[in-house]
Amino acid sequence: MDFATSDLSPRRRAPLSSTADNGLKIVITGGFGVGKTTMVRSVSEIRPLNTEETMTRAGESVDDLTGVTGKTATTVAFDFGRISIDARSVLYLFGAPGQERFWFLWDRLFAGALGAVVLVDTRRVSDSWYAIDRLEHHGMPFVVASNDFGGPHHTEAQLRDALDLSDHVPLLTCDARSRLSSKNVLITLVEHLKTLSASAAREISAP
Repeated sequence: MDFATSDLSPRRRAPLSSTADNGLKIVITGGFGVGKTTMVRSVSEIRPLNTEETMTRAGESVDDLTGVTGKTATTVAFDFGRISIDARSVLYLFGAPGQERFWFLWDRLFAGALGAVVLVDTRRVSDSWYAIDRLEHHGMPFVVASNDFGGPHHTEAQLRDALDLSDHVPLLTCDARSRLSSKNVLITLVEHLKTLSASAAREISAP
């Protein structure tokens, strides 16, 4: 499998392995313009479904374009992609829209999801607060990935403090344009889910 550094080219539909029997719904969320659509595009093994529309001047009075003034299109429903983690496990990826006016869709996207990725732009850390708040409200496990936009450098401790992030939540850096980097984020999430599942099983079996 070719992990191109910036592979945004359309992909032909890849056949699903006949051994795949473990489908996991994953939501990629975060603030407006943090790279959610880019991550789905970079990592999906099928041509992703995107619901992007061209941004217009009318939206300037509704959406906060601070830090994303060069953005020309935006997701208005969700993005969808698929990636096989191994011979049995398949992730179905749903990218959530970032603007506040589309947040009402999030609860529906979260339904049935086992976990989530929260993307963060270090230039606009506060834009991802709401995503973390909603996931904690739903009790959904998640990992946080700091997408590299060339913004200010934060130590892990500084970023955890800015996000009010618990120590048990995995925090890593990524480049959403890179298939390899995005796949590493998803693998980290799957490993986190397995760790939480094993811990819950031990608590249930403990006398």
